[in-house]
Amino acid sequence: MKEKLLRTCLVLMAALALLTTTALADMGPKPQLRVRVENPPQGLYYLDLIAEGGLDRTHPNLSDEDRAELDEGLLQSLLDAVPDGYHACLAQGTIAPMWGDLTAREDGVHFFNYVGVPAAYRILIVTESGESWVTGPLTRPVLQSSVSVDWADKSVSTPPVWLAYVLQFLATFLPTLVIEGVVLLLFGLSSKKNWRVFLLVNLLTQIGVFCSLGLTALREGVGLGYYLLFILVEVAVLTVEALLYRRFLTGTSRGRATAYGVTANLCSAAVGWLLAYPVWNVLSALC
Repeated sequence: MKEKLLRTCLVLMAALALLTTTALADMGPKPQLRVRVENPPQGLYYLDLIAEGGLDRTHPNLSDEDRAELDEGLLQSLLDAVPDGYHACLAQGTIAPMWGDLTAREDGVHFFNYVGVPAAYRILIVTESGESWVTGPLTRPVLQSSVSVDWADKSVSTPPVWLAYVLQFLATFLPTLVIEGVVLLLFGLSSKKNWRVFLLVNLLTQIGVFCSLGLTALREGVGLGYYLLFILVEVAVLTVEALLYRRFLTGTSRGRATAYGVTANLCSAAVGWLLAYPVWNVLSALC
């Protein structure tokens, strides 16, 4: 009877997992590229991303209704300007679907979004006056990034990615120091030696957190996979810090030092869980 009940529970859990996976398959952050055009061409122009490869197994990203609203002649000029060995991602399609803007929005930005946005690309601009320009090869270093194109001097600039990495590290390191430092005071463990241990332990573990969670957030976004990894990483950090504090904190018992490590990490992990998405959202706007 117990074995039958166990098998039933396992089947139900597997079915639930399958349903959950299906429901969440399209959830979470998606690749995005924001292209801002400075000193844009006079009159109508189209801008598209082009990527290497042919048109095998492409997904049409422009519907018949979308095409009906476009200038047929300018669209054909764009297709004619695509270099050999490349394809226009929005005008001709991609292996996975994506959405985008051939024409700029009111703020001068072209948005390209969804899973088909290429990681390696070039930008093609064609104008109604007959001009065309293709940038050199570019890459999307993080999940959601931006690039600025100056039509007047035919140049391209991108935000410094290192800044996003530094801010991502500080966004977890500094709040952790504040929260766990307050808990250290509340546990009555404040001493010169203990503060040195506290700083060194947190620097060590936060470097590990950045190399796992921080880089994951920037490159893949904060979604279901990130939060699953978050749990595993925080369990590891809690274990490591509790053991280190048990060994190196002075003026207290090992049990109290271990309790501090567990309590401090639970508090900082709770705050990190809540701030993960807002922090990533802000940093994505800077990339």
